[in-house]
Amino acid sequence: MPTADELISPASIRELARVLNRAHPVSQWGSVQAAAGQLGPLGLSDRARAVAAAIASDAPRNYAALADVIRAALRDPGLAGWMVWPVTEAVAAAATQPDAGGDLEDGLHLLAELTPRLTSEFAIRTFLNADLDRTLATVQAWTQHEDPAVRRLASEGTRPKLPWARQVPAITRNPAATIPVLDRLYADESDFVRRSVANHLNDTSRLDPGLAVRTAARWNDNPGEHTGAVIRKAMRTLVKKGDPRALTLVGFTGGEGSFTVTGPDVATPRLQVGEDLIFTATVTNTSGAAIKVAVDYVIGHLKANGTQAPHVFKLATRTLAPWETTAIRRSHPFRVITTRRYYPGPHSLRLQVNGHLSEPAAFTLDAPEPAAALAGLGSR
Repeated sequence: MPTADELISPASIRELARVLNRAHPVSQWGSVQAAAGQLGPLGLSDRARAVAAAIASDAPRNYAALADVIRAALRDPGLAGWMVWPVTEAVAAAATQPDAGGDLEDGLHLLAELTPRLTSEFAIRTFLNADLDRTLATVQAWTQHEDPAVRRLASEGTRPKLPWARQVPAITRNPAATIPVLDRLYADESDFVRRSVANHLNDTSRLDPGLAVRTAARWNDNPGEHTGAVIRKAMRTLVKKGDPRALTLVGFTGGEGSFTVTGPDVATPRLQVGEDLIFTATVTNTSGAAIKVAVDYVIGHLKANGTQAPHVFKLATRTLAPWETTAIRRSHPFRVITTRRYYPGPHSLRLQVNGHLSEPAAFTLDAPEPAAALAGLGSR
């Protein structure tokens, strides 16, 4: 994944200053130039906000004049890429400040003009927090826009859990507020838009699983050509959690009485960090009809307080004829990763089939041998 310095880089911000100066040469955009040299310790979002503040410092002091400058800069093809993010943030801040001649409606229109150059999805959060109802009214109109970038902005900018973006507490509390936007876009002709819709509904499923499932079920009753794919992507978190309603929606069949699970049997009941957990299991269709099953496995990782935290891992999808058995064998690496700390001691393993958990199998994770640990330090 690109680093912050590869996206909002000093070079890109110096170029932004040149673009702005061509649009409004009265100012030399000195604060923007200076900001380009002060990005070093900042992450991506903080870079965008720091440069936006610099734009506000150099720009005309009222929203209408700033909007004129930005629209003039839009005539320059050089205003493109990640330099656009700070511009959208500056527009949002000015447009939502009444004491600076703010104009919420025009500010939203200007974000729509900017979004094809990169995306205005982060800046629209300022508008949502300032006036949710008026902003959503404009967003709903965007669902009919001719430009797919603007239609995507309607879905992506209103996501409950948009990465890198500030939160919108009103949407977090009431994720149903954005469902009318998704209803207009789930069958959009653009895959770019449909992917955003699926990610948005997946965010919703983390806050209100029932709402997400009911929404997907409605779409399934009136499907477009790609609705199945949208629903599968939107339900991925609930499927991983074994939610039976989501599993049914995406085509998995067979309740707990339709199959039996043998195992899991652990072939490596004791292992060290850096080694693999190896296990086997079988799943048998015991019904008189074919079933489709989602087979996952759940590792109970030991925590510092002695309890176990379950983590679900995808394993297989199988369609089983009546009385058919499928054999499962998996090797799960216990590699050192930055996102997880391993604690030595008892762990557990379960199979999860269509959301139903098997009995646990125990295994023990040992701390690395001292010699191995020293060797690892010596290789740094």
